[in-house]
Amino acid sequence: MKLVIAIVQDKDANKLRSVFVAHDIIATRFSTTGSFLRAGNTTYLIAIDDDKVDLVLSLIKETCSARQQFMTPPVSLNGDTAEHTFPIEVQVGGATVMVLPIEQFHQF
Repeated sequence: MKLVIAIVQDKDANKLRSVFVAHDIIATRFSTTGSFLRAGNTTYLIAIDDDKVDLVLSLIKETCSARQQFMTPPVSLNGDTAEHTFPIEVQVGGATVMVLPIEQFHQF
């Protein structure tokens, strides 16, 4: 059994939840915030059998697409205050995914 931790942009979160439900994948969802762009994210925790990990990864990859977007960072790259910042092009979306082994799994 594995624990899949998937961090996705809020814009993709509802669609991914619907895909999980359609494939009978149970996931715990909670809100998180990225540190650099301070944008809203959603983190999913999915405990899944080893033989279904590839399915979960492919669903995440198909549902959460990366895209380019202009954003004004909350602090400029040289550390000045926000009033001196300029928009920069950044990649947003996509997903950051970690797969970890589960030694024990209990449901009470």
